[in-house]
Amino acid sequence: MEIFMIRLLQFILAISLLVLLHEGGHFFFSKLFGVRVEKFFIFFDLGIGKWSGKLLKFKPKNSDTEYGMGWLPLGGYCKIAGMIDESFDTEQMKKPAQPYEFRSKPAWQRLLIMIGGVLVNFLLALFIYSMILFYWGDTYIASKDMSYGMKFNSEAKALGFQDGDILLGTDKRPFKDFSVDMFRDLSSATRVDLIRNGKKMSLPLPGEISLLDMLKAEPSFARPFVPAVVDTVIPNTPAEKYGLAKGDTIKAINGKAVDSQNEVTFELGRLEDMMASAKTHADSMRIRTATIVIARNKQAADYKVSHMDTVKTVLTADLKFGFAPKALNQLYEPTHVDYSFFESFPAGIKYGIAVLKGYVDDMKYVFTADGAKSLGGFGAIGSLFPASWDWYLFWKMTAFLSIILAFMNILPIPALDGGHVLFLLYEMITRRKPSENFMIKAEYVGFGILILLMVVANLNDILRWIGYM
Repeated sequence: MEIFMIRLLQFILAISLLVLLHEGGHFFFSKLFGVRVEKFFIFFDLGIGKWSGKLLKFKPKNSDTEYGMGWLPLGGYCKIAGMIDESFDTEQMKKPAQPYEFRSKPAWQRLLIMIGGVLVNFLLALFIYSMILFYWGDTYIASKDMSYGMKFNSEAKALGFQDGDILLGTDKRPFKDFSVDMFRDLSSATRVDLIRNGKKMSLPLPGEISLLDMLKAEPSFARPFVPAVVDTVIPNTPAEKYGLAKGDTIKAINGKAVDSQNEVTFELGRLEDMMASAKTHADSMRIRTATIVIARNKQAADYKVSHMDTVKTVLTADLKFGFAPKALNQLYEPTHVDYSFFESFPAGIKYGIAVLKGYVDDMKYVFTADGAKSLGGFGAIGSLFPASWDWYLFWKMTAFLSIILAFMNILPIPALDGGHVLFLLYEMITRRKPSENFMIKAEYVGFGILILLMVVANLNDILRWIGYM
């Protein structure tokens, strides 16, 4: 429950900040061009019965704008006079146009008002990324420095990869670190450069590998090779009870040889799948009773004695043995780059544009069956935040959400900013303004599309939560 609340608070704080500044972008350009803003709300003030849904509201003296806070923390609202939007205020549109209304302004001014929110979100993301680099710098483990190389699944091995290959880059560019960018490059590359057994070599690639399949595969297409060597024994676990010690190596689980922590994790995952179908307590205990083979080396003077121990042990309720291997930043020396205040801005801009490009490239998978299933709603977004409060990860996630919000809003869908932009561009090119009746109908269609997308995304969250997907 504590983890849920921490993630929920981070999600609400991030969304509140992003929506406030997004709507502030519309507000700024509206005021700049003399357009009246009737309401400016953070969160939705969805009314229930006679209750207006407003937690807070105030209207400064001599102001045309009512400011406030609604009760539903999923968005915000900037109601611009003389504009057809999600309020569907058609009565106002029946009255003669006033000089202070949106519809009375030149098309170029209306265009800037509509892209104001997207512009603020995108610039905000670049600013946050820049300040992250300035304050924390950039710390990562370079792919070329991962001396144990990678562990590959069967699909990757069919392409010629071998466990232990150290990945250097593709025909597109060198790899920086192990991240989704590595998979993106591999998915569309025709050549990958690597080090195998100390020798540099290249492998041909097909140039069309599904990124979604690479990321969803279990085990995944590639992941850092981690030796199955004990580094830490967790108190009050089967590992401590057995007497496992730092430096011991796991060699087999239930008769299945393992050559890495990757395979240890995979085998324990198989036990979790079996546990899900267990019908009785006896079945559960049989699954939890695991046979584990361990190699222990003892150093004595100038010689080494090695022996194998086999133990049957009852794993914890969540199928854990109770030891931890070395983390990647313990296995390899991280690379750290510091940025001065002025150096951080070009670096942050470059990073933000790369994030946007990667996100846009990945959108093509949304229109596939598997891509639709991978859509996530509020629960999926909230789960991306860390389980403990970490300002570095919070700001990095907030910047990413700001880019998503900017991109999604500029899509040419009626009811989104991009839909209004599309009609404004049509008007500027043809010198013909779409009728108000058409705009109202388009708004209804766009709003329906958005509701459908929200239902699908949040339904996916529920189905994943109950284990159906």
